[in-house]
Amino acid sequence: MDKFSIQNIEKINSLTSELEYEKASSLYLNLRVLVKEDKSYEPIRRHLRGLIKDYEQTNWADEDKITDNQIKESDLAEVIVQAENLFYQKRKELIKTKLKVAGLNQNDLAKILGHRKGYMSELINGLRPFSKEDLVIINRLFKIKFEDLIPTFIQQERASHIKKTLESLSNNKIKLTRKDFDLQMA
Repeated sequence: MDKFSIQNIEKINSLTSELEYEKASSLYLNLRVLVKEDKSYEPIRRHLRGLIKDYEQTNWADEDKITDNQIKESDLAEVIVQAENLFYQKRKELIKTKLKVAGLNQNDLAKILGHRKGYMSELINGLRPFSKEDLVIINRLFKIKFEDLIPTFIQQERASHIKKTLESLSNNKIKLTRKDFDLQMA
């Protein structure tokens, strides 16, 4: 389960990387809108604010200690989170368009999938991952291609492991382009 899925946020004690920092910052901004509709998100948003402040204080407060590598990692994390957010926004718009064409709304989809209204909102907004079964149902109901429903992002640590392992294998015949090597955003 994704560490930054809405149900896991309050279990996080600290942010340990630039990618986590960027994800927390993005989620913090996204929750700003949801808090207006549902105050139960306020404690999660407060917790995120504390995590973000602590990370900034530890890693960015002293300008003399900021390294070029840290800036590169921050830039990469920002690009990854922007790509993820763009994917979720496009998926949301695609599903809402298909619902409208079918004469349905988000609440109707929640009923079809067996979810409550608030949970459906979290799914649509990318705050929780859809289950495989939910995505199969959405694919079949609305004929939305799986590549438009399923994010293909690979966690940074996993992508680095894959890249290093491929480089170390002597009989490896997999030839990846520069874009392919950026496995996080494939």
